[in-house]
Amino acid sequence: MLPPRAMYFLGLNAIRVLSLISLILVFSSTILVMVTNIKAVNAFEAAKGTDAASSMADCDYIEGSTVPNQPAGVFWAVVSSLLIIFQTIILFLSECSWPMAFFDRFFPVLGTQFGLGALGIFQCLISTQILSHHVDDFALVSAFFLFALGCLNMLLGLIFRESAKAKRSITSWRAEAKGILPTSQDNRPVFVNASPYVSNVFHPPR
Repeated sequence: MLPPRAMYFLGLNAIRVLSLISLILVFSSTILVMVTNIKAVNAFEAAKGTDAASSMADCDYIEGSTVPNQPAGVFWAVVSSLLIIFQTIILFLSECSWPMAFFDRFFPVLGTQFGLGALGIFQCLISTQILSHHVDDFALVSAFFLFALGCLNMLLGLIFRESAKAKRSITSWRAEAKGILPTSQDNRPVFVNASPYVSNVFHPPR
């Protein structure tokens, strides 16, 4: 049976891999949603002056998109998608533990001194932002997946607190392994020839 340290290491890293996959899925689905919105807006603009456009003038959203039919609605929809993409990139780098010096200095809640709770909160915020709109199945499943991982990370943050990232760190695991396993270097003290006085004590002259 594996020791508890190894079980924590494998379990936390398995969750980290799932978290990375969910972030990649949300990143991809957000790009697809943004492309779909742009196509829908272009079709809406091209149909202006026709009977179809007049029937959609009172709609809350542009047909086939998540863009609100209001002043600057297209702008804010694009900004929202870009912010989600930017946040997923930041969280992805944080989960990859690179560059941790940057996070420790400029974004410490995602650095080494904090646990997984803040990461889970950000993941839930991103997923709820996506789920609050009518999206396609791919974006819907990706957002649900990210929300589930966010809740799990928040739970792990409450359980392990700031030690969670240290328990799943590969560098820490290797450092501990080097400290436990024997090395080829012989650290025993080196004995030299004893002084004449010591020799005389053990071998007195006859």
